[in-house]
Amino acid sequence: MTVKLSPGQTIGILGGGQLGRMMAVAAKHMGFRIAVLDPKEDCPTAQVADHHVQAAYNDLEAAKQLSGLSDVVTYEFENVDLEVANLLEKEGKLPQGSYPLKVTQNRELEKRVSVDAGLNVPEYRIIQTVEQLKDAVQQIGFPAIVKTITGGYDGKGQFKLEKEEDLQEAVSFIAPDSTYIIEQFIAFDREISVVFTRSQLGEINYFPIAENKHKQQILHQTQIPAAITEQIADKAKETARKLAEELDVVGTFTVELFVNEDNVYVNEMAPRPHNSGHYTIEACNVSQFEQHVRAICGLPLLTVQAFPAAVMVNILGEDREELFRRLTDLPEFHLHDYGKEEARPKRKMGHVTLIGNTLDELLHRIEENKLATW
Repeated sequence: MTVKLSPGQTIGILGGGQLGRMMAVAAKHMGFRIAVLDPKEDCPTAQVADHHVQAAYNDLEAAKQLSGLSDVVTYEFENVDLEVANLLEKEGKLPQGSYPLKVTQNRELEKRVSVDAGLNVPEYRIIQTVEQLKDAVQQIGFPAIVKTITGGYDGKGQFKLEKEEDLQEAVSFIAPDSTYIIEQFIAFDREISVVFTRSQLGEINYFPIAENKHKQQILHQTQIPAAITEQIADKAKETARKLAEELDVVGTFTVELFVNEDNVYVNEMAPRPHNSGHYTIEACNVSQFEQHVRAICGLPLLTVQAFPAAVMVNILGEDREELFRRLTDLPEFHLHDYGKEEARPKRKMGHVTLIGNTLDELLHRIEENKLATW
């Protein structure tokens, strides 16, 4: 499917969260109009959109309404209803297609696709019962992680097994008639993200590989450059390229990888712009969002150029009020607030980005301003 849009035409977005908001802002700069489908009245994307279809994500009539308002449609998260995605694809409005969504919605499919592409993944088994879990642990060994097949983000829907005694606790995690994946826990040196954009013609442009730091299983900080060798960087980009071709990716896509000595292992993937790519807004000549808009609209991708160093720090619900109080004390920090009314604990409310010449300089500034403790 080839789609070509010009400024003045309308991009529809399935999902009204912060990723849709940043995508919409980038598109607005380029002269496009925005329509969004989201059930919440004052969702972040609706605040900057021209049209808001307020309905459930699986509402087919609402999807048809969004399609009627839009010249092309994209999605800002992967939990889009597949029936809706198929409908939009049949109407020729979804250049990304529904297949990447289908794969990234299901951890078993993600693993199969990765294996079929000849990539490294942690050893895994698919289970449905506690007995199957015990058998899988016998084969995989400790430590291991049990995850729901679908759903789950920021550590939700996961249970880590460190030792034999943890199996007793896992009994309450395994629900009847549900399917799970159990994975070998990789003792990784670091986690990295490869954020890239692929055009409708198959051209791929990569952003600088980023290194991720987590707190309580939620992404806390992303920084460039990642502390990896050129050999690892090449392996990471080759992994992303193989997945992009296997899934026929269009738009911005993210692959999270574990680095273990001289190998990289596929952890997760997202068929959209990603939290670990937010640094691109200030640190690159083109953001992951503008590059995504270019791809789905059939415009040429830009060659990526970047500052030598950047750090992005997520702002969670419990930190937002403190950040607002300290804004005048934080020079050289780029603030992004997502416009979410309710600041719940552990909820991503915004982020700050620092850019500079060296990573050491930026990390020192973060430590000095106590952002590292958030």
